[in-house]
Amino acid sequence: MDNLFEWRKHKRKQLIESRETLSEATRQQWSQAISDLLRKGFPKLQKMNIGIYWPFRGEYDPRSIAQYFMHHGATLALPEVVSTNAPLCFREWLPGLPMKNGAYGIPIPVDTRIVKVEAIIIPMVGFDQYGYRLGYGSGYFDRTLATYQPQPLTIGVAFEMQRLENVYAQPHDIAMHYIVTEAGIFRTEEHELKLIPASQCADE
Repeated sequence: MDNLFEWRKHKRKQLIESRETLSEATRQQWSQAISDLLRKGFPKLQKMNIGIYWPFRGEYDPRSIAQYFMHHGATLALPEVVSTNAPLCFREWLPGLPMKNGAYGIPIPVDTRIVKVEAIIIPMVGFDQYGYRLGYGSGYFDRTLATYQPQPLTIGVAFEMQRLENVYAQPHDIAMHYIVTEAGIFRTEEHELKLIPASQCADE
């Protein structure tokens, strides 16, 4: 593609606007389906340190399912932008903790402990059939994942309307282990998304 930067910029704008115009009833229906799949497919999250995110511009809201995992033993953490080119720092989050506005005006916990996450539920502006995500363009998640050894479990979440044929991944882009939409759980296998039953995912 001759101008990948402009293409991605256009697709981001298009996908975010479409997501923001969803009716509240549709958003709730699709979000409930995603939450149910996360609960059924990933019981192992109940004992892990999980990075989540504060919803932004019509994204799926992971906080309720994250609290379900927390009540079963998980530790939750929200990302903080430390500086423009640095990896994200994850700070422990509990409902009701003091918050402050971070980058882009997104809330982050105030001075809670830093958590090394073992799994991350990652928002996606778009995604493709190869398991790669289209983000907001700053590269924070890819830079962060590149610093982890071993890699944390990555679960991208989006609505089916955000699916693209190809996001034209670059060498620094990192594919998601799983992608969850209202239509099901998809696992990245041999550079291709494969729909799998929630029960199979849970047994892995």
